[in-house]
Amino acid sequence: MKNKAVIIGASGGMGRNIITYLSTLDNWDIVGLDIKEPMYESRQTFIQVNLLDVEETKQKLSHLTATTHIFCVGFIGDATFSGPIDKNVALLKNTVEAIEPIAKNLQRVFLMEGGKVYGRQLGKFKTPAKETDARHMAPNFYFNQEDFLIERQRGKSWSWVALRPELLCSNIVGIPNLPLLIGVYATISKELGLPLRFSGSEAAYQALVQVCDAKLLAKAAVWVATAENTANHAINFTNGDAFRWQHLWKRIAKFFDMEYEEPQQINLATFMEDKAPLWDSIVEKYQLEPNSYHDVAAWPLGDFMFNCDWDVLLSTTKIQQLGFHEVMDSEEMFLDLLQDFRNRNIIP
Repeated sequence: MKNKAVIIGASGGMGRNIITYLSTLDNWDIVGLDIKEPMYESRQTFIQVNLLDVEETKQKLSHLTATTHIFCVGFIGDATFSGPIDKNVALLKNTVEAIEPIAKNLQRVFLMEGGKVYGRQLGKFKTPAKETDARHMAPNFYFNQEDFLIERQRGKSWSWVALRPELLCSNIVGIPNLPLLIGVYATISKELGLPLRFSGSEAAYQALVQVCDAKLLAKAAVWVATAENTANHAINFTNGDAFRWQHLWKRIAKFFDMEYEEPQQINLATFMEDKAPLWDSIVEKYQLEPNSYHDVAAWPLGDFMFNCDWDVLLSTTKIQQLGFHEVMDSEEMFLDLLQDFRNRNIIP
């Protein structure tokens, strides 16, 4: 019997990666949900729906009786992945409450969380963070989403799983995307005749960092959503290594054939605000794909990541013990993604 996946957030970066991966697997039917239509090819059946509207959600999802898996990877918020509790809970709650009563073969509800569940955005925290660590002081919408699933699942035949990755890195244009932001920052710096400088703090430059490759994360997500021994667990996930910007930044300078200089702290959201006309001229000069400045660089994300003065380390022992062993070299991932952007004429 085929599995049937319903994806909350089909137009977002993580939704796109999971749907693209599921589309390569023969034993999945795929339904994507979002308020805006996805702009990529896949095998999904798409339903345009406002999941914040309870009645609309029930009406438009009323035929999804064959659903076996629900993937909640949608998110409402800003480029630093902060968002309102009520709306993010509603995305999950309204969907589950519409589908669960009619889907007699529902097996698993998957929730995408993140490193912020440990308070990595608040300041220094216990590292490596483990799934058993105590929660930080609320609010945090991940807490509310997870608590909803725990309560809803009690006594039911289906189960839930929460995956906790660190920063998503992707080849997608139009979402908050750190590798592309770095590529645009380097391109603009080079066009201005400047050396490549890290824009954040000296402490962040030397701190340990972890990230997730989007394609690897999609594989891990489908694996934890289907493995029997992951039922009713929260599970960390990263590329499996850690790095420091002070080492990677020199390799990025070499990639762009630029001089490297020591960090100079600036606020990217402020300093790069007036560079849209320059970016447009770069696009014309090098005949790049005509992406808008807004779509290629979410500067607040750079300010957030480059001023994190503490180590961000999640323990991935649990997922390895459960049986998922794929890893990736994060420094090589950044360089591969930059090369991909160059090959696709996103950056020169």
